[in-house]
Amino acid sequence: MAWADQHCHLPSGPETGAVVAEARSAGVELLINVGTDVENSRRAMAVAAAHEGVWATAGVHPHEATGGIEGLEELLAAAEVVAVGEAGLDYHYDHSPRAAQRHAFAAQIELAHRHDLPLVIHSRSAWDDTFAVLDRNGTPERTVFHCFTGGPAEAAECLARGALLSFSGIITFDKTDDLRQAAAACPLDRLLVETDSPWLTPVPHRGAPNRPALVPLVGAAVAAAKALAVEEVEAATWAATRSFYGLD
Repeated sequence: MAWADQHCHLPSGPETGAVVAEARSAGVELLINVGTDVENSRRAMAVAAAHEGVWATAGVHPHEATGGIEGLEELLAAAEVVAVGEAGLDYHYDHSPRAAQRHAFAAQIELAHRHDLPLVIHSRSAWDDTFAVLDRNGTPERTVFHCFTGGPAEAAECLARGALLSFSGIITFDKTDDLRQAAAACPLDRLLVETDSPWLTPVPHRGAPNRPALVPLVGAAVAAAKALAVEEVEAATWAATRSFYGLD
């Protein structure tokens, strides 16, 4: 068995090899390196091409939506690209106007449909509009809500649209009982784990930069929430990640 970190942001400098090697030493054999704009996606692709067990996504984060998605589609044919995203809405920070966010999100949903690729969604403080955009454009057959932060009600809405839920280090934090309840209610075959590194470092390492080697701590917290053995979550999330990204 092995762990998969289904959503991380790897450095693209000389420290990349050490981060990947540390992950492997911790039993994390599969890393999905996520793009946040066109140039960042190209860097994610280069890292993936250079390291075994690392794959990339190509997308425009809602923070970067003002710049549009021009040039994104040409990246999707690359062998190392396994998904569109991260795309979505972030009304917590509003770094891009909300109309621009919705436009970029809808355009990336369309790309996922056109290229038969999974869609990686970022949704923060924007549940109603996220669901509305998905419903207007059609939820791609393979869709994941990365760093899911809702409770059981939001989880039910995501699952009803056929999506998977991915849990991050937030599930280890105090005062996230709603999130743990959502994990408990999520079917094991619809559940993934991630670090979203270098952010959201899980307990007991909060205050230090996050890294993929810590994804087993996320998995252990999910296992506790679901009253399952850690090994069962490890095996299930490994298989679900490979299936979701078409790596079988």
